[in-house]
Amino acid sequence: MCTITAMADAARSTHRLEALDITRKLAAICGDPFARFAGPADEVAGRTARWVAVPGGPHAAAEVLRLAAAHDLTVVPRGAGTKIDWGAAPAQVDIMLDTGRLAGVWHEPRDAAVAEIGAGTPLRAVQATLARTNRRLPVDAPSPGATLGGVLAADESGPLRHRHGSPCAQLVGVRYLDADGELVSVGESGTEALGRATPGSGGGRASERGPAGDGGSAGWGAGGAVGDGPGGGDAILGRGEVPGLDVARLLCGSQGGLGVLVSATMRVHAVPAGRLWVSRPVWTPLEVHDLVRAVLAAGVDPAAVELDLPVPVPLPRRRIPATHPSVINRPDHPAVTGRPAAGSLVVLLEGGPADVTERAERLAAVLGAEAMISHHAPEWWGRYPFAPGDTALRIEVPINDLHAAVYALRDATGSPVPVRGSAGSGTVHAALSGALPPERVASILTAVRSVLIARRGRCVVVAAPAAVRRAVDLWGELPTLPRLRSAKAHLDPHHRLAPGRLPGGL
Repeated sequence: MCTITAMADAARSTHRLEALDITRKLAAICGDPFARFAGPADEVAGRTARWVAVPGGPHAAAEVLRLAAAHDLTVVPRGAGTKIDWGAAPAQVDIMLDTGRLAGVWHEPRDAAVAEIGAGTPLRAVQATLARTNRRLPVDAPSPGATLGGVLAADESGPLRHRHGSPCAQLVGVRYLDADGELVSVGESGTEALGRATPGSGGGRASERGPAGDGGSAGWGAGGAVGDGPGGGDAILGRGEVPGLDVARLLCGSQGGLGVLVSATMRVHAVPAGRLWVSRPVWTPLEVHDLVRAVLAAGVDPAAVELDLPVPVPLPRRRIPATHPSVINRPDHPAVTGRPAAGSLVVLLEGGPADVTERAERLAAVLGAEAMISHHAPEWWGRYPFAPGDTALRIEVPINDLHAAVYALRDATGSPVPVRGSAGSGTVHAALSGALPPERVASILTAVRSVLIARRGRCVVVAAPAAVRRAVDLWGELPTLPRLRSAKAHLDPHHRLAPGRLPGGL
């Protein structure tokens, strides 16, 4: 027994010495304040890291990955941490690589059509920098404080995806680190792209390119184009019309499992001079279907077409005058109308002030007497319908079948479910109560997916309580899984980057 105890003590001592050695090496790479042992808050979907490293630039980040490779350690990137609990828990987290110092808008000459942006740059900082020259990145991801790298790694998008596509669809190029710490540039980056891309190049509104969810046809998570074309190394390594851009888009939605994003070169656009929101109350998913078709046929060139279907609230016992302070400027409130609380279909129009006003008035006439025009977005605009602790779902389906998807979700749960998102591109989010037992969530997913599969749609669990995450299939059927498996084998053969975060346990 004494021998066994002594051996255990020796092993612990050896592990402590190795851990201290790794810490010293990380500090030498990143600087003393930027390398440390992980604390309780340094976790990924419930899995706690061992070390946190905050490299000061791409080359320091490369050194961290080389150190990890030399010691066979796993690495999981972290931006602002706004979506760190999304998706599957990694099998192991040795080093959490914080991208906070890989920040800045590095190449954005005045009037240029593209900008190279550090992966750790908060979106609000990107927009503030570009606004100095009256430009913007048409990216409005809902996560407060999100970094560009985090948005791309999670394939997250907001209302502007309707016109501009997802952020991943707007990529011109990326720089990323592979599992061995090699800095790779794919597509076009920095000044290489300047003068070659034009604002809006790359093809029309998202609604004209066919149904697309977060990432559209750009990332691995959507069906269609990703799985087409040549296979093997040609497909994975991007030896096609745009060298490497396939890899750039494979990184979208990969949660750091295929590479560590260092920077992204994105298209930028002029800030629109005018913006108006045209809203219309809605009561049923079928009504939404008819109204969306009318909006898209009206020729008003919407920048966003968003839907909010909250859970209905009981009618008040008595009507309240529209002048009452509690409902002023809220003519659709159930206390005023006497009808159950309505959802909303809201269309954003952007452009020159006079042109936007004319289009807004034309659209309001199409939507009917209940339509309203406002200079301000509704309170729920650009926000998710789920809260921490909920089971969050993302539903992607062709827009003509969106109402069927919402009805299927209601039927499966036995009650209305809050739904919000892009009715114009067929991507919405929904919230299931975190109190639902895992087996109940699993049965709901099975029922909804059985309806969606025949409609070329899918339902993904974005985030969930740990018990639900462990018990259910987060992704459902994924036709692109063979290609994703090939990509993992090419880009991270030793499974050191966020192992287990991708579908299929990759």
